[in-house]
Amino acid sequence: MPPVFAHGALRLYLLSLLESGPKHGYELIKALSERFGGTYSPSAGTIYPRLGKLEEEGLVATESEGRRTNYRITPAGLVELNRRRDELAGVENDISDSVRRLADNLREDIRANMRGLRADLAATAEAARSSARSAGFPDRGPRRTPESERTLKEAEMQLQAFRDGIRVELRVQASTSPISQVTLETIRAVLDQARISIRNSLKADRN
Repeated sequence: MPPVFAHGALRLYLLSLLESGPKHGYELIKALSERFGGTYSPSAGTIYPRLGKLEEEGLVATESEGRRTNYRITPAGLVELNRRRDELAGVENDISDSVRRLADNLREDIRANMRGLRADLAATAEAARSSARSAGFPDRGPRRTPESERTLKEAEMQLQAFRDGIRVELRVQASTSPISQVTLETIRAVLDQARISIRNSLKADRN
């Protein structure tokens, strides 16, 4: 996978995050994770060396607050940031592209996992059926047969895949613009209707 940030871009973006006020390392990591919609979260080993380099160059300064170390942008850092505003806009565009790319990769991982789980379930169900036939188990009516167990697992996987897919979509959207109240109400209404429809179908299965 290509790097998330081009050479020097993360250091510039850290300066932009500090423009709004001092922050400690965890806050910067959290801010970056939120900007990427949860699809990427830099490690402490990625952030702190770059902050240390910025401090060496006089672009940020540190302040102690209890056991925490806060980082703030210096006047020289502001000059550097203002000088590279156009470059920062390019970094923002690159981040948006990275979010989409990472989200696509995550969706493909989900689909691949679903395919693997289906194959495993099919193999397990077939093995259970073969074992039951070999043991000569009689048909005792409505019980959890291998087939019904496979159907249950398939339904659970479908629900999990739906949740994971929508979660990715929401995080990608939130990384570029807020989720509107209309969207939230739509989610509630659609899920309520889905719940009713599924319950009605389950009720029909029992009859």
